[in-house]
Amino acid sequence: MRNAVFVLCLMAAAPALAALAVTTLIDGRKVECVALKNPSATVTVVFENGSRATVDKWGKVIEGVAPQASVFAYNRPGYGDSDDTAAPRDGLTIVEELRRNLRHEGMKPPYILVGHSLGGLYVQLFAKRHPDEVAGIVLVDALYPGIIKKQDDFPLLTRAGAWMFFSSTVRKEIGSIYETGEQVLAQGGIDNKPMIRLLNQPKGATAVPVDFGVVNSDPQTIAVVRAMYPQAKTVIVDSDHQMQTASPEVIVQAINDLIAAQRK
Repeated sequence: MRNAVFVLCLMAAAPALAALAVTTLIDGRKVECVALKNPSATVTVVFENGSRATVDKWGKVIEGVAPQASVFAYNRPGYGDSDDTAAPRDGLTIVEELRRNLRHEGMKPPYILVGHSLGGLYVQLFAKRHPDEVAGIVLVDALYPGIIKKQDDFPLLTRAGAWMFFSSTVRKEIGSIYETGEQVLAQGGIDNKPMIRLLNQPKGATAVPVDFGVVNSDPQTIAVVRAMYPQAKTVIVDSDHQMQTASPEVIVQAINDLIAAQRK
């Protein structure tokens, strides 16, 4: 009966789920997060945002998976109402911050990690560093190691634009992308982990890719990325990069597929 009441409450509150973020003190610093505990769940779905994105973008996805799982989503330091930090913004630091947040909120493994864009790079590192805590991975139009150049190799105009339009937090994260990719490559494999890669390939005639000169598209890098995670299921989606708002149903389906597999 308790489980049924929980699901009914979620369904009734579905339109407001995206507004459930609260701020809590963790290690003396404010963290904005959504932590929904489902008493009948056997897994916790953990969301990691892309660069410049905030937790509210996952609203429709959270609504779709909360009846089947516990859910944790948050804003990294310097985003939304989360306090900024002087700590480095490389992947190893961010992964351990996330794990502290999960422990503080009582969100227990096993985790299904869902990462969008830069967040996809972070969850790859999480899974490789702590494979015993991870039941599955959904990469939402994710970054992969080596795809983004070292910041010193960005075109001058791109670097100038980052200083003009991005916060210091965003600049630090972008500046650490290459380092984070190296951290991912230095870890062991995760081919035994169920993984679904959602790859955005818009079909519209007006869809023009723009990388501002920061993307490594040389054959060697492309070959390395294509060879990663050979057991993963790849789903091509006609969407845009912000898939969690443009095509949330695709992400919900991928997560629910991994939840179902984890129950077997």
